[in-house]
Amino acid sequence: MTVPSITLNDGTTILQLGFGVFQIEPSDTAEAVTRALEIGYRHIDTAEMYGNEAEVGEAIRTSGIPRDEIYVTSKLNNGFHRPDDAKRAFGETMEKLGLDKIDLFLIHWPLPTLYDGDYVSTWRTMASFVEDGRAASVGVSNFQPAHLERIVAETGVVPAVNQVEVHPYFTNEAVRAADAEHGIATEAWSPIAQGKVLGDPVITEIAQAKGVSPAQVTLRWHIERGDIVFPKSVTPERIRENFEIFGFSLTPDEVSRISALDKGEEGRTGPNPDEFDYVPE
Repeated sequence: MTVPSITLNDGTTILQLGFGVFQIEPSDTAEAVTRALEIGYRHIDTAEMYGNEAEVGEAIRTSGIPRDEIYVTSKLNNGFHRPDDAKRAFGETMEKLGLDKIDLFLIHWPLPTLYDGDYVSTWRTMASFVEDGRAASVGVSNFQPAHLERIVAETGVVPAVNQVEVHPYFTNEAVRAADAEHGIATEAWSPIAQGKVLGDPVITEIAQAKGVSPAQVTLRWHIERGDIVFPKSVTPERIRENFEIFGFSLTPDEVSRISALDKGEEGRTGPNPDEFDYVPE
């Protein structure tokens, strides 16, 4: 089964479907990633704050799959936004993953109420990882339109991707539009709203008509809209099910019906990036 790829604004390509490891315990991560790679996933998304980078690296090393066939994303810990801290943290991420180059590295959160509101110097530091050849691409996560405008205006460097919360109950159109305006690819986290959308009558009706699951319909909706998505699971059957979304398609009307489920801010499951200020101890 061929997963479509998207060409990013820096000329690199990224697979549109990946495997996420958010909230997967380190002790379970290597096995889950190994299973995902066996099924056919070739795009793995992790983060320093997930605490499982080393286990992701272990699964990649033992898979027998050539390194250049696996796309790896990680993200900067919220506690390391100062330039020197970010440089050290990036080196530690590479060491934990056991890689000499990372495909994509993201600022995990903008944290506009911390670090004197300075996420621009953090972004400049991120760009240096591409310049020195240790990252193929860099991007951001949870950046609002104003955050994007600021870093582009002050640095001239456009993120390759912006990874934000997107699902049928929170379609996040303002951010997706800002991303599109700058040629930034949108990645969707919490793609099924932590399961909240799976019982929705619109989604279940479409799923029944197509003989697929509500989760598959929802993930296919993301694909049809051009977003990058990386569902996570530790259940082998669910990992496989989430991968098998390319044997059917949705009509424009079906995509529109699902998009119309948007609840705006009421549909958001995670924190608001304008206010989020969590720093791990």
